[in-house]
Amino acid sequence: MGKKGIETLVGLFVLLGMFAFAFLALKAANLGSFSGNAATYTLTARFDNIGGLKARAPVRSAGVVVGRVKAISLDPKTYQGVVQMDIDQRFQFPKDSAAKILTSGLLGDQYVGLEPGGDEQNLASGDTVAQTQSAVVLENLIGQFMTGKAADAGTAAPGGAQ
Repeated sequence: MGKKGIETLVGLFVLLGMFAFAFLALKAANLGSFSGNAATYTLTARFDNIGGLKARAPVRSAGVVVGRVKAISLDPKTYQGVVQMDIDQRFQFPKDSAAKILTSGLLGDQYVGLEPGGDEQNLASGDTVAQTQSAVVLENLIGQFMTGKAADAGTAAPGGAQ
């Protein structure tokens, strides 16, 4: 194999590496789904704290991705986070479904979890999910734990007796 053949193979290898890198970058940014033409309907949910939830975050039910977060805004009257979600038309959820902001693993990305209710009527496009649970912020939990331990230490009598 001549010098020109080796250079061509190296060029193809570098090109393949760039395609693989672009694919991984799209997956890491939650932009990997190229099926943007699927029929969806929009649901809205209000949360007291959305934590680190971002637009394009997955919406999951029973661990299956059923949609994506479309937009996040702040309601100027109630000061709640308003999350708009695009849900795949194939998945219909009852009106009394609940939305929670959950975390993948201990320190992973956050997503919206939809838990279906038992109502016979389904949510329609533009409806609001009434039952919501805000994100659990790890820093707040640690602060509460430390404050509780400091209060316990302050009430302990000298010498270890209480």
